[in-house]
Amino acid sequence: MSVKQISVFLENRPGTLKNMTAVLAENKINIRALSLADTKDFGIVRMLVDDVFEATNVLENAGFITRLNSVLVFAISDEAGGLDALLAKFEAAKINIEYMYAFAGKKNAYMIFRVNDTKNAEAALRKAGGIPLSAEEMSAV
Repeated sequence: MSVKQISVFLENRPGTLKNMTAVLAENKINIRALSLADTKDFGIVRMLVDDVFEATNVLENAGFITRLNSVLVFAISDEAGGLDALLAKFEAAKINIEYMYAFAGKKNAYMIFRVNDTKNAEAALRKAGGIPLSAEEMSAV
């Protein structure tokens, strides 16, 4: 069960991230997880939100460039070795991770993974005992 992630391209200058979050706040869209990577001229915000389609619409209407990608979300035990155990499943299935980021829930940590073939990666990880979260399940943590 992949989850839709929004990528937003921002100019690398003061206030652009705040402008983006203001649009989301004004439209009552909750950010569940966020990662920001930058270069000299621009940044890429990758985020999971509670209403991906509304968020995409309001951001684009406000002039932001967005893109939707599928990502996998897995719960890991919030203890030493939790991430390592999940990464062992990726390694055994020969799945390359393009990037990842995390958020904390009440009981577990949650890892978000972007891979080159989400569907096959999900099938291989399920076979290895990994259980990805759906968007609905992610909203409840």
